[in-house]
Parts: sequence; structure tokens; C-alpha cells
Amino acid sequence: MKKLLLLGLFVTLPVALALLLTACAPSSSVQVTTPDSTMQLTAPGPNPMLNQPDGLGRVARAGAGLWHGIIAPVTLVFSFFDSDIHMYEVHNAGSEYDLGFLLGVTVVISLLALFVRMRR
Repeated sequence: MKKLLLLGLFVTLPVALALLLTACAPSSSVQVTTPDSTMQLTAPGPNPMLNQPDGLGRVARAGAGLWHGIIAPVTLVFSFFDSDIHMYEVHNAGSEYDLGFLLGVTVVISLLALFVRMRR
């Protein structure tokens, strides 16, 4: 039985990974249709503001991305009430900012998980 499960995993996992990677390819899309609506799911496109300074001449790098990731949950809530507040800085350095942002979000999630685990 265990060998059968492992065989199924080794067959299913590469297929699922291939589908996931092709869904992330540029200009790929998936259309989801429900009885009430239709939604087109696509991979994100290029950022036209990449490496372009903002009004104050700044380009957000990894440090700013880390900070924006850490404050992302609070920023999300505030953005519902103020249309001038956004979670993500579009005037950024690309992958460097993205890495900082994801690390910041990971720090928040890890600290929350640690806090919950300590309370048990």
C-alpha cells in the first residue's frame, strides 16, 4: 500500500508542478466561469514603474520591501478606508524589493504562529 501511495505521488507531483509552472508563464490565462460571473486569471505582467523614482526621487529596495511586508496586514486594513494607502510600492527595484516584501510577510506570519504556539 505504501509503495502504491509513493508511486501515485511521484506521478501526480510532476504533473501538478508542470501545470503550476505553465500557469505562471507570461501571457498565460485561465478562465473561470460560474453561473453568475466569469473571471479571467492571469499571471502578473511587467511593472512599468520598475526602477523609476517616485516624486521624491526614491526607488524602494529590499529594506523598504521588508518594512512594507512587515506592515502589510495593517496597511491592508487601512487601505479599505483610505484610497491613497497601498500595500505595495510600484516604484521599486524589482526582484530585490519583492524578496524583501515576501521576507517581511514571512516574518509576520512566523511571529504570529510562534505566538499562537506559545499560548497552547
